Amino acid sequence: MGKADFLTPKAIANRIKSKGLQKLRWYCQMCQKQCRDENGFKCHCMSESHQRQLLLASENPQQFMDYFSEEFRTEFLELLKRRFGTKRVHNNIVYNEYISHREHVHMNATQWETLTDFTKWLGREGLCKVDETPKGWYIQYIDRDPETIKRQQELERKKKQDLDDEERTAKFIEEQVKRGKSEKEEETPVYTELTRESEEEKVVFNLGKGASTSGPSSAKPSSSLASNALKAPTITGPVKRKDPTQSQTKEKKKKSALDEIIEMEEKKKKTERTEHWLQPEIVVKIVTKKLGEKYYKKKAVVKEVIDRYTAIVKLIDSGDKLKLDQTHLETVIPAPGKQVLVLNGGYKGNFGILESINEKSFSASIVIDSGPLKGRKVDSLPYEDFSKVA
Repeated sequence: MGKADFLTPKAIANRIKSKGLQKLRWYCQMCQKQCRDENGFKCHCMSESHQRQLLLASENPQQFMDYFSEEFRTEFLELLKRRFGTKRVHNNIVYNEYISHREHVHMNATQWETLTDFTKWLGREGLCKVDETPKGWYIQYIDRDPETIKRQQELERKKKQDLDDEERTAKFIEEQVKRGKSEKEEETPVYTELTRESEEEKVVFNLGKGASTSGPSSAKPSSSLASNALKAPTITGPVKRKDPTQSQTKEKKKKSALDEIIEMEEKKKKTERTEHWLQPEIVVKIVTKKLGEKYYKKKAVVKEVIDRYTAIVKLIDSGDKLKLDQTHLETVIPAPGKQVLVLNGGYKGNFGILESINEKSFSASIVIDSGPLKGRKVDSLPYEDFSKVA
């Protein structure tokens, strides 16, 4: 029987079968050949090339097993690093994605009999963090790249510097409060009892320059004041006037303490953008299709945040609880007038009232409703930096 033509149904079916994955029991790892059925595998085992490969492997079988084990480990960890990074993921998910490649190294050619043994070995060697749960084994890649370690050290140094700035700000506020209290105590007037040593003595009230006193002697000061008023224009020399800038500087000095604190807080907060944004008691939307259509585009409330990037959410409609990564969630924008929570940027952690939405720039304007910045209006706040409060 001749070979089928290129466009016949049989030829098309053969090409489709050759592209996809075939059964593992009909795969020869030594020759790296995939047979389509039992008869083809039997013919391959009887072939001269296969017998030659078996002879080579029989001379040093450990060398071939080490080679395949090293190749499997390298490719598996490369996929885990590139696809999932340092996230915690089920080992079976990574393995299924790995074997979807047609030319992958099969596990039966390595030193590990099962995926569980391989996972435990990764944990013992310190290549991954592994933990066993009722749902199976989970792995988390440990990135030992020098650039990554350097970046982590810089982040820790920046975090420590931010903590030092907070302590310095708190100390500065405490000193300002103490200074304000001491000035207040100095300015408090002391009231004394009005007493006379003898009944014949006259009571005199001194109300400043040119003030009159009780008794007949009051006529003399008035006449002296009149004479002084007439003589005043004849006095030569520079006339000293009250400098208006002094009063302004005094007002600035009075306001500088609070203004300086607010400016320091704002400058510090402007640099406080973080990769994680999850917060408890906010409304989010599920955007992943991996959980099926049942949960896709459904709204939920964040009940608990785990390791900053993972959250346990409770669906508003059904009440189901799910554990999701923040990449599978997005913020929810409420109607104007509703309360929101700022999740990132300079005003992180502050509650606010949504005032208006700008659909062209994908941003909104809110009015801060908590903290020392209460009443401040924030414009052009991106959608991903705030969310509806449950």
